[in-house]
Amino acid sequence: MIEIGQLPNARAAQAFIDYLKGLNIQCHAVTHSQGVGLIITNPADENQARAELIEFAKNPYDSKYLQASWDNGATDTKFDYGPGTKGLIQQFMTGAGPLTLVCFFACVAVFAGMNLGFADAISTKLSFFSAVADSDVNQVWRVFTPSLMHFSAMHIIFNLLWWWYLGGKIETNLGTRPLLFLLVVAGTLPNIVQFYMTGPNFGGLSGVVYAVVGYTWLMGIRKPSCGISLPQSYMGFMLVWLVLGFTDVLGMPIANGAHIAGLCVGLAQALFDSRTSPTTKTS
Repeated sequence: MIEIGQLPNARAAQAFIDYLKGLNIQCHAVTHSQGVGLIITNPADENQARAELIEFAKNPYDSKYLQASWDNGATDTKFDYGPGTKGLIQQFMTGAGPLTLVCFFACVAVFAGMNLGFADAISTKLSFFSAVADSDVNQVWRVFTPSLMHFSAMHIIFNLLWWWYLGGKIETNLGTRPLLFLLVVAGTLPNIVQFYMTGPNFGGLSGVVYAVVGYTWLMGIRKPSCGISLPQSYMGFMLVWLVLGFTDVLGMPIANGAHIAGLCVGLAQALFDSRTSPTTKTS
């Protein structure tokens, strides 16, 4: 028996198993801490099954998979989604790697502190150079730490949803190293660009978010075997959002320089990784 890959939850795994059944490929699921593993019985089916899994990951809601569930699914199939809230928490934790979660909760902690009466103290410690008095270039962390600061609920929710969804994809499929590179480079270089465009008063993870958006999208196109991709419609939405940032439609200040620089970082890293990096996990 050979494990050909993993899917994030039992329902997706069963849909894929039903589809393989229609291709006369026997497959069953096993539960892992990071999702649901897919085991095939016949080694001769490995290449075809892996290729089908890549296609399934690109568009799991394609009508052919839904039809396969009707045609081949068993009526007595049981799904274990976990007991209520505990199941949601487990899905949240298993959908991301340790770096994704550390950055996620660091942003949440900073946002909570800023809204519990410590905004001045946090801004003094984390803002970009010259945003506060007595800051100088020896405080090198200030190049990155503005990325952890968010100024509204909408701001942090938008950024962290994308970070968890795409950062988690990158880390669980390719390992921590590529995500760490994106976080460090896209969490610093876009801040420098934004500083020269508008000054030191800015914050947010959006530069990093645009980096993981660009990285996931281009890696899915150039190297689909890597197991990550972003639908064209999602990429289109983010580009529209990018353009709207240069107008007054959104009714809020937007770090356009950080968005563009972050997107360029992600695309550049995807061009490099899709040419040289292995598809197996690194950490």
